[in-house]
This record gives sequence, C-alpha cells and structure tokens, in this order.
Amino acid sequence: MPVLSDPVRAKSLIRANLERPSVHLRSRMPNIKVFSGTSHPDLAQRIVDRLGIDLGKVVTKKFSNLETCVEIGESVRGEDVYIVQSGSGEVNDNLMELLIMINACKIASASRVTAVIPCFPYARQDKKDKTGADKGGAPTPILKSNEWKFRDFAPVLTASRAPISAKLVANMLSVAGADHIITMDLHASQIQGFFDIPVDNLYAEPAVLKWIKENIPEWRNSIIVSPDAGGAKRVTSIADRLNVEFALIHKERKKANEVAAMVLVGDVKDRVAILVDDMADTCGTICHAAEKLLEAGATKVYAILTHGIFSGPAISRINYACFEAVVVTNTIPQEQHMKDCPKIQCIDVSMMFAEAVRRTHNGESVSYLFSNVPY
Repeated sequence: MPVLSDPVRAKSLIRANLERPSVHLRSRMPNIKVFSGTSHPDLAQRIVDRLGIDLGKVVTKKFSNLETCVEIGESVRGEDVYIVQSGSGEVNDNLMELLIMINACKIASASRVTAVIPCFPYARQDKKDKTGADKGGAPTPILKSNEWKFRDFAPVLTASRAPISAKLVANMLSVAGADHIITMDLHASQIQGFFDIPVDNLYAEPAVLKWIKENIPEWRNSIIVSPDAGGAKRVTSIADRLNVEFALIHKERKKANEVAAMVLVGDVKDRVAILVDDMADTCGTICHAAEKLLEAGATKVYAILTHGIFSGPAISRINYACFEAVVVTNTIPQEQHMKDCPKIQCIDVSMMFAEAVRRTHNGESVSYLFSNVPY
C-alpha cells in the first residue's frame, strides 16, 4: 500500500472535512426572535427581559376602514419566531392581528413560527351543549337591533346549531402558518386535540401554590373550593399538593352568566376557603360562591383565578363582595383592574412562558414547568 506524503495526506484530510456535512451546522438551531402583538406588550417585554434578548420590531396599524395592517420590521429568514398575543380586550381584532403576524413571518421564510397565547380566545365555545343557556360561563350574546325582532319568540340555541368556535380558531391558526402553540390553563384540555400541530398547555398551578404558601398564613387550615363541578380535577390537584381538603359548589344556570342555585358539597366551617377557577368574566359565580362559603362558616374567602377577564359589572361586584383578595395571573393585562379594585392582586407568570420559549427553542422538554416555577 503506497505511503502518502505529508502534504498529500493534509490535502486529503481537508477534502474529506469539506465534503462531510458539519455536525455543528446540522444541529445548530436558528436564532430566536420574539414579537409582541398589541394585546399584552407588558407580558412580552417581561418574557424577553427574562430571556436576555430584545423585542422584535413590528408595526401594527389600522386603515381607515379598520382593516389591520402589520409590518415586520426586521428579517426573520431562517429564524425561530415567537409571537406573543393574548385573547383579551378586543378579542376579534387581536386574533386577526395574530393571524396576520403569523402569516407575515411564515411567508418571510421564518424557520418556525410559535404562537404564544397566554389566554386562548373562544376557549369556552369548545363543544355543543344541550342549549346555549347551559354553557358554563359562556359570554351572553348581545342582540343587534335588526336581530330576533319577535323577542317573545327569541330562539334558544340548540345543540345541533351551536358552533364549536374553539375548533375554528385552531383551524385558522394552523392555516395562517403556526407550527406550535404555547398557552396556559385551557378552559377545556381537549382543545389541544383540535390542533394537528404541537400544543403546550402550561399550568398556573405551581405559581398558585407558591402564592398560597407565601401569602396566606393559615393555609394549613384551608380548604380548596371549586365554584363548579367542572373544576373538581383542578382543585383536587392543588389540595393534594397542599395536603388539605377540598370542596365544590354545584351550580345550576337559567341562562349564560346568571346562576340560579348553588349547593355546597363539603365542610368549610372554621376554615379559610380558597376558591380556585381557570377564569372569571362577570364574576357572578365567584361572588355568589363567596357568600355561600361565608354562610357555611368559612372564616375568610380568597379567590385565585388564572385568567381575570373582568368584563361588565365584574369590578363593582368584587368591590362589594366579601373577598380577602382576588388573585389573578397576568395572562391578561391587569393594571387598570388593580387600580379600580384594591382587592385584586396579580401573580407574574412571565417566567413560565419565558422558560417554555427557551426550552422549546433549545429542543428541551417543558414538562418540568407542569409542577415547578422556574427561578
């Protein structure tokens, strides 16, 4: 076998290295870009501050006919893009803005587009109920002047004609070009199955547990209460981790947003009652539940909610209710609500979204966040 001289051997090694794909280049992930919609810029800023990067440049505006226009102000070619937009405030405008931003990044050759949606819009319209009046917490429809002229014969929404709007939103996000969804405390976990793309549903539970232990001195003598039967799984999980008991309230609705009767199942006498729910809209349910708990002998009542929507008479109801505190996360902007109601306190969950973004970008598991708060 011929022996190669040193110069020939060196050239052969160089040629072999050039022809072999670089392992480093194959495994290198694209750079990360985080953009914010107009629904919750404060949360987006907290996320990028936690990640140690700058918020991406984007301009959103409306034409005179109120069409939404979005301009991405920097290159996203080959980038790993995250768009933060919550389903709050002007929900329809914000949803359309999110879809346009996703599509703008996708057709600008972004490597991957992830929609970070802290509060998923239309999550309460996740199934066909027996009647429209049975939807737990579903928003009351507002009639336009030219609709249902014969009010005495106003139709009741039947199951066969009720939309599954959460599925429609899932389809729109996928068609717009989203490759991945990150959200928190979906109203119904089966919404994850509406998507054909990966969905990471984070939980506020670890942050809630931390807040309870740090801010309620009598938490060992507390009882975790669900304001409806649908939240039983949520409260049993928290009660187990605190090693306390739980109770639930069964409610019957005459129509959406109006509770007809409440029945307490469990003993709350001489205990601190902690109401836990995924969201509160007009707050009729939790305020009635608080009265029921005090009548049953609870010493104090707290309410802890992931998504504080607080529409309509919610703030005035909380002000006149018997809560020690109403605690919400910042998946929805709460600055104005906290000014209007001193009982409202806020848990910052930006670190959970930032860690989820970091782990997703690096190809790591996010299951750690299901039971731990990142520090």
